[in-house]
Amino acid sequence: MREHPQHPVDLVLRVLGIASSTFYGWLKQAKQPSARRVADDGLVAEIVDIHTCSGGTYGSPRVHAMLRRRGIQVGRKRVERLMRRAGLQGAFLRKKWRTGSTRQDPRATPAPDLVNRDFTAVEPNRLWVADATRIVTGQGVLWLAAVRDAFSNRIVGWKCSDRCDTELVLGALEYAVWSRQVREGQLIHHSDRGSTYTAFRFSNRLADNGIVQSMGSVGDSYDNALMENFFSTLKTELVYRNSWRTREEAENALFAYIDGWYNTQRIQKKLDWHSPTEYEASYHQPAPAGTR
Repeated sequence: MREHPQHPVDLVLRVLGIASSTFYGWLKQAKQPSARRVADDGLVAEIVDIHTCSGGTYGSPRVHAMLRRRGIQVGRKRVERLMRRAGLQGAFLRKKWRTGSTRQDPRATPAPDLVNRDFTAVEPNRLWVADATRIVTGQGVLWLAAVRDAFSNRIVGWKCSDRCDTELVLGALEYAVWSRQVREGQLIHHSDRGSTYTAFRFSNRLADNGIVQSMGSVGDSYDNALMENFFSTLKTELVYRNSWRTREEAENALFAYIDGWYNTQRIQKKLDWHSPTEYEASYHQPAPAGTR
């Protein structure tokens, strides 16, 4: 209408098939927005801020949880509607994210499965799960080995290398042991039966720290589902949305994601919409017997 003021309004509306009441109602709404519209605009601003801070990865469940954390009480469906209106959506898996990479050493004797797909822990440093995955860069494949605490889902140790060998998984384990308080005989380390985890050096290092070794089967994601879940999240939210020319660029991005975002800020439903760091901070260790 503004661009072609020479045409009568009623004629343009008739050609476009728009009722005049609809048009004039829209003009009035634009000049004098309803309280609901004003409230929606304020919510959209908060939603955009939360979505942007998440790197564009949060969908409506996490956005809704973050709004509640900010003291904003709003229905989940309203959040979904406003996100659609703003053209926002969370990160989602667009393609098959993982191919089998486990190689078993037929000469090695695997440790027993002490977990049996029960990935729960009553306190930190009782159950760790570990695995390695490949990430493609312009320079070649970068391998990431990681260790995750089943209590808080925190990544307690990780390391990158251009090779998937015993040194790689040992590096992730050393990181985890260094960063946590491990009590002898109380921690289970669970992995698949890949040759890197059945290696004599790796088993010895676990024993040196009083860590009990557990292994699932080869090529069965359910036997190490908690670690597979993290890699799926990592690939969906970071790897498949970026590309890196060098391994160093990819490793820097992994550092920013794992230590700068996933552990410290990314909220999880399992943790009552807290981040791993927040969840562990809220944990109160039971007092020893005989003390108050």
